[in-house]
Amino acid sequence: MWRTINIISLITFALVTNVASAKTQSKQLHELTIHQANKLLNKGELTSVELVKHYLKQIEKYDQNGPKINSVPQVNKQALTIAKQLDDERLKGNIRGPLHGIPVVLKDNIDTADGMPNTAGSIALKDNFPTQDAHIVKKLRDAGAIILGKANLSEWANFRGLKSSSGWSGLWGQTKNPYNTTKSTCGSSAGSGAAVSSNFSMLAVGTETDGSIVCPSALTGIVGIKPSLGTVSRHGIIPIAHSQDTAGPMARTVTDAVILLSALQSYDKKDPAPVTYDGDLLKHLKTNGLKGKRIGVVRNLMGYDKALDTKFEENLTILKQQGATIVNNVTIPNLKKAGEHEFTILLTEFKDEINKYLLNTKTNLTLEKLIAFNKKHKTEEMPHFGQELFEYAQDMPSITDEKYLTALSEAKRMMGQDGIDYVLNKHNLDVLIAPTNQPAWDIDWENGDNYAGSASSPAAISGYPHITVPMGQVNGMPVGISFFGAFLSEGTLIESAYAFEQATNYRKAPMFK
Repeated sequence: MWRTINIISLITFALVTNVASAKTQSKQLHELTIHQANKLLNKGELTSVELVKHYLKQIEKYDQNGPKINSVPQVNKQALTIAKQLDDERLKGNIRGPLHGIPVVLKDNIDTADGMPNTAGSIALKDNFPTQDAHIVKKLRDAGAIILGKANLSEWANFRGLKSSSGWSGLWGQTKNPYNTTKSTCGSSAGSGAAVSSNFSMLAVGTETDGSIVCPSALTGIVGIKPSLGTVSRHGIIPIAHSQDTAGPMARTVTDAVILLSALQSYDKKDPAPVTYDGDLLKHLKTNGLKGKRIGVVRNLMGYDKALDTKFEENLTILKQQGATIVNNVTIPNLKKAGEHEFTILLTEFKDEINKYLLNTKTNLTLEKLIAFNKKHKTEEMPHFGQELFEYAQDMPSITDEKYLTALSEAKRMMGQDGIDYVLNKHNLDVLIAPTNQPAWDIDWENGDNYAGSASSPAAISGYPHITVPMGQVNGMPVGISFFGAFLSEGTLIESAYAFEQATNYRKAPMFK
């Protein structure tokens, strides 16, 4: 009898201890950074297998169940096997770099040759299984990153209908904002932003044509970097328009975003217009990075939300305290006209480039066939909004058309040479700033996104870099501050963004009940 009771006691003690240990580790891994993870991994206090299991458990508990954030609908079945291989490498002293054994989620428009379809959120592409990794995926694997899964997105990267609801796709449904599940994440890298903010992954890769990295980053309380166009390969990513498309990092800290960007940036001859970024991005992580900077406040990129503007004005004081000189009342000319040209550019390039992408798949689809497919599957694909942008694009002339070529030339000039460059030179500035976006709006399937304004277009159209960092909350929802500047000025922007982040530490993780 004594022996039975004691065995039961020992078993009970072991179970309680294991549960307590699991809770301790879960708390330890909450808001984990790359540096913190590497420290634990190198000490043997954590394995990549344990890290992957942790995130898979979080996805199951809060993404697929509970509040059902619905940010990571595809989980990589190879993730644990890859994690084990990387753990074995680490034990042998072979550490590839800071991303060795670190999980990353990819937006579901990036090709991976690991059994996950690349769908753009469309039912038409549910069986689109790439046979090759996108260039950036190969770079991540070489760096030792673990592809944890694919993130939901606004279907076709928000380039299908005029009244789209950000974060909704016909295949995967609606991604919700982790701070308030009735609110939008913005788009189109909705799942990437929500997954990182919710601690379902340490890192994510999003893509942007105009605002689709920085807007969801701002609205989910994380850091997003849209790099200079061409420094991150577009090969193997479902396109909208090569003149503005780019992938970029999304992370909970500037440091983590910069580490991920360093792995993503490389010259790729298969890219439509590759650009080499020479320099070590990590050296720009300076706590005094704002000291001596001349920063221009772009007043015609704000004024659409009073509470947001108030929060932004409060943060100008912090920039000054960190040694920056604030130059007020800067304006970027020709925003409206450049936006009109942008619309022509995106429609024309989309028709050309989506057909080229589809030609290299086994789907036997074209843009014309996609339009027909959506009409046939209207109940599933178009219950909330239509496909006007698809239809407009199908009617556009070729990319040799004079109207398109003029629009491309004019838009680049207006937002580049005569826009951002002009303003920087006129006022002798290092960086431009503005609120990134308004606070998150209600998800509204009937009317679509209640989109008031954004700081994204000048950098998006010109192809210049743009970083958003949390700058607090408005009515309980995160908002961001944007730092953008000249082509290949990532170093300068990182110095400013990192110093601001370190001075404020505004990031607050969402709380799930």
